[in-house]
Amino acid sequence: MAKSVKVYSTPTCPWCIRAKQFLQENNIDFQNIDVSGNQQAVDELMQKSGQMGVPVLDIDGEIIVGFDKERIKQALGVS
Repeated sequence: MAKSVKVYSTPTCPWCIRAKQFLQENNIDFQNIDVSGNQQAVDELMQKSGQMGVPVLDIDGEIIVGFDKERIKQALGVS
């Protein structure tokens, strides 16, 4: 069963772009949430991660701050 994946990001963040590319390369469907200029998304991000930094990935409720490739692979079950 596919996992629910959300990526909180901004269009100009290089690590956000890398994280999304990594998901695309592994054929992982994800919802991209652009937090630039979206206060509701920022509030959600703060509530989940406790900070303002992006990217933040929410993989079935597991919060991963930054592009931590190994943790993302582990959370998704990809090798």
